[in-house]
Amino acid sequence: MSAVVDAAIVNPDSHHASNEALGQGQPARSASQNNYKGFVAGIFSGIAKLSVGHPFDTIKVRLQTTQRAQFKGPLDCLLQTVRKEGVRGLYKGATPPLVGWMFMDSLMLGSLTFYRRFLLENFYSRSSLGIVTPAQIDQVTNAGGKVTNKLPALGHAIAGVMAGVTVSFMAAPVEHIKARLQIQYSAKKSERLYSGPVDCTRKIYRVHGIRGLYHGFSATLLFRTFFFFWWGSYDLISRFLSTSTSMSTPAINFWAGGLSAQVFWITSYPSDVVKQRIMTDPLGKGLGDGERQFPRWKDAAKSIWKRDGLRGYWRGFVPCFVRAFPANAMALMTFEGVMRALPE
Repeated sequence: MSAVVDAAIVNPDSHHASNEALGQGQPARSASQNNYKGFVAGIFSGIAKLSVGHPFDTIKVRLQTTQRAQFKGPLDCLLQTVRKEGVRGLYKGATPPLVGWMFMDSLMLGSLTFYRRFLLENFYSRSSLGIVTPAQIDQVTNAGGKVTNKLPALGHAIAGVMAGVTVSFMAAPVEHIKARLQIQYSAKKSERLYSGPVDCTRKIYRVHGIRGLYHGFSATLLFRTFFFFWWGSYDLISRFLSTSTSMSTPAINFWAGGLSAQVFWITSYPSDVVKQRIMTDPLGKGLGDGERQFPRWKDAAKSIWKRDGLRGYWRGFVPCFVRAFPANAMALMTFEGVMRALPE
């Protein structure tokens, strides 16, 4: 056996925490058999994310879409919401993401798993680079070893962007409906334009069709290109924690999930503010919600700048940043745990 192939054999018990659940470091020929796991685990991830994160998200959206005079800050927004609408007010608009995030996280994390394997097998593996032939891989596998194919951080980042674009087709209408429900401030349903997610969907579709439901789709696509930083940093942090600490794999997943989500929000938050302004902009015509103000993305961005300057792009950042760690730490720890628990 050649020296190159010898170098590709590792102890079967050794693994990298952030790659283990994704099947990296295992023979490429068996990877396609595990694609379903990412989609199933993503459902559980979505439930965990919503349970922890939705109240923070409600505060974030309200701060992003209101005049500065309405709320003094995140705490004031929280207190006003609970005082006027009760704790249930923090979970307004929760039904779309409860259903949506289950399927969105399933699609995002399932497609992320698929794209990671696709990039690994076609661009980064030793066999794809001609360093190790498929026959040599089989020879190593039959001897009880593993091929140390690892997707680099750049590969994880690229896979993240690809997954972000994929999930945007599902996320755009879900986030659109959620945002419109979250900015209804009346505690009485009779005083609201939309009585719930189904009513909101039905009314928008009746007047504006599919295009109305996908209002803000381009802003959603732009926002999710920042998944580059989320999944690239998730891999880097996981690698660091696995090599520099004695943490258990679930603990690594927890901390890497929370910290990488905060990296994502630091880089992407201004684009999310613009997205929320577009998604809560009146659609006009027969809806009776007012006149449309932002026909284009740059119109919303300019409006924020003119009214609040640079600070406007960071309004609502504190609850978002605070939410990012626990919600995504729990979600990714759940995802990775279910991935490990599912049969091959």
